[in-house]
Amino acid sequence: MLYKTVGRIKEQISAIGIGCWGFGGDWDTSNDRNADAIIRTSIELGINLFDVAPVYGWNHSERVLGKTLKDAGLRHKVIIASKCGLTWGDDHVTANDLTKENLFREIDGSLERLQTDYIDIWQLHWPDPSTPIEETCEALAEIKKSGKIRYIGLSNFAQADMEVFDRLVGVDAQQGLYNMFERNAASYHNIPLKYRTEEEMLPNVRARGQAFLPYSPMFQGLLAGRFTRSRTFSQTDIRNENPKLSGELYQKYFDGYEKLKLLADEIGHPTNEIAVNWLRQKPEVTSIIGGASCVEQVRQNIAALDWSIDDETMARIGEILEPYREMP
Repeated sequence: MLYKTVGRIKEQISAIGIGCWGFGGDWDTSNDRNADAIIRTSIELGINLFDVAPVYGWNHSERVLGKTLKDAGLRHKVIIASKCGLTWGDDHVTANDLTKENLFREIDGSLERLQTDYIDIWQLHWPDPSTPIEETCEALAEIKKSGKIRYIGLSNFAQADMEVFDRLVGVDAQQGLYNMFERNAASYHNIPLKYRTEEEMLPNVRARGQAFLPYSPMFQGLLAGRFTRSRTFSQTDIRNENPKLSGELYQKYFDGYEKLKLLADEIGHPTNEIAVNWLRQKPEVTSIIGGASCVEQVRQNIAALDWSIDDETMARIGEILEPYREMP
């Protein structure tokens, strides 16, 4: 396993992390037994970053991760990156809430579900325009001082807002949507994004010494080679809500995938390894937050670390990806 240490986080972080959204039951392949095996095997193979959130499976992902780490006695070997700021009711309709009151409530709930007394990186999941940044920062500072969190992160934040957070409380890590097809994406699951990853976020994390944790590295499975041109998901799969994975837009992305697949066959490495390597070779990337529905997918992603994309191949990839640089 390869590890990185960035300026603000004094930890060695594995180049590949595990995204725990799939542990919550929102994807077709979700189940607790698979999740337990994925967590244990990932740690055995050197992965130490696990990215989770209360909203994933309506608290279930945190419970699954916490139970496995507790049962296996492995909490001391991992970096838990959880999130806060999304609330919901019985109808599972989410709302943004970064008030001081809610953050105090959320940190204790996450600690209980994760069966730990601290979270390594606590990230604000999405912005909350109705709550003053100063109020949120005051809460973060108090929670950090209490020892319940070690580092502060932002996910999906406009960079102008990030600069205010950084000045008031310090931002150690950022998360953003980033993969070969979504480089400056304007939306995610119909949610408008107030940042552009390559144009704005990457220069900032580089200049400020922040960790950068890109999510959706496989474009929710397309770059892993799991889809066909006529793919369908079950009615309960959260990916049905991604308009980029249906209709004419999906066909355009699949055209690009087919070109990458031809190149992958030529160089003898599958598209998922190319997707991981393309990200890994970006100097700003700290750890790639990849989901996995089985242990084999973890092994496949780690295999990408055994080789690098040469300059000629990277140039050919660039030609394939150029039409997608500014797609939504």
